[in-house]
Amino acid sequence: MSYKARKCGVRFEPPAITLLYETTDGKKRTRIMPIRNFSKFSDYTRAAEQLKNNPRHKQYLEHVSLKQLERLYNLLRGHLKGESLKASLDRIQRENTVNPDEDLNKLDDKELAKRKSIMDELFEKNRKKKDDPDFEYNVEVDFAQEGAASCGWDEDSEDGF
Repeated sequence: MSYKARKCGVRFEPPAITLLYETTDGKKRTRIMPIRNFSKFSDYTRAAEQLKNNPRHKQYLEHVSLKQLERLYNLLRGHLKGESLKASLDRIQRENTVNPDEDLNKLDDKELAKRKSIMDELFEKNRKKKDDPDFEYNVEVDFAQEGAASCGWDEDSEDGF
């Protein structure tokens, strides 16, 4: 039997991941997956991977992304640390966005890989594919030159280059 996930959320007391799904025959059901042995010091990425690969829940979580499960576990960890829901959501939002003014050369390898995965995810989300209705093959854009300093190297020279 195949299951299609509709909504996925977290319950704080007692800790659990709640999944609203639909079966192939159209019935809507709820599955509550209790979270055991998870504390405010636990690694949420590892816990999300373990839940997604758990044989009891694997078929139900097939259409739920690992990123979403990581965010739910991160939200639960914030709750266990005593953070408010709003503070946890704001922290998770900051962690999952890339600051354009941040110097990525100063980050360690783990943080840099995290930022790159966030940028890759955003790129794939915004990328136009050949099948999209507003796809254009060759797009030419003239950018305004307001306040741009002129450089000698980019002007046409007498050499013809």
